[in-house]
Order: sequence, then structure tokens, then C-alpha cells
Amino acid sequence: MDGLWWLIPVVLFGSGVVGERVKDFTNRRHKHKLELIKAEERKQSALTAANRPPEPICGCTHHLAMHGKDDGKCHAVVETPSLWDADRKPLQYETQQCNCQQYVGPEPLGTVYAPEITDLR
Repeated sequence: MDGLWWLIPVVLFGSGVVGERVKDFTNRRHKHKLELIKAEERKQSALTAANRPPEPICGCTHHLAMHGKDDGKCHAVVETPSLWDADRKPLQYETQQCNCQQYVGPEPLGTVYAPEITDLR
């Protein structure tokens, strides 16, 4: 024990510094792993969104299914304000047919079957 007297202050005071460094390292490592997980989730959601075809939504914000095939008019029912207060805020609404005269959204492409090419000579 005569040669180990210096060990007592190191254990009492030095272990706190070592503990803080270990704690800082593990916190940084944990934050880095969380950032990697979030980046992977963002990547997966972006890939999923990229693989979806565009939604056929018209300028009136209604789907292509709400527009007639023969005339293209919108058949959706919307609520329009019918009574306002002094500050021009709507107080009462009534239902009407959408005023859209023709579908102007993206035209969906038909599904095409093409057999895979297996012989690449």
C-alpha cells in the first residue's frame, strides 16, 4: 500500500472525469445512430413517394373520379359561404355543385403489359 498512495486521489477525483468522457461519448454515439435511423426513414419515404403514380387531381382540388367522362364537369358537392358578418367572415354555408367546368389535371396513363426480355444476345 506504500506505493499506491497516489491511487486514492485518482480514484476519487479522476473517475468523475473519465465517467463524464464516457457519458459524452455514448451520448454522441446515440445521437449519431438516431440521425442515421431518421435519414433512412426519410430515404424510404422518398422512395415510396417516387414509386407512386401522380394523383389525378384537378385544379378544383377534386379527383378525376368526380368529373364526368362525357362532359368533364365536376360532380362534387362543396360548401360555399352564403352569409357574412361585418368583418367579412362567413357565418353560414350552403351546399352547391362544384363550379369546375372541365377536368384540367394530369391524364392517367393506361396500364401496358410488356414481357420481360430474358435473352440478351
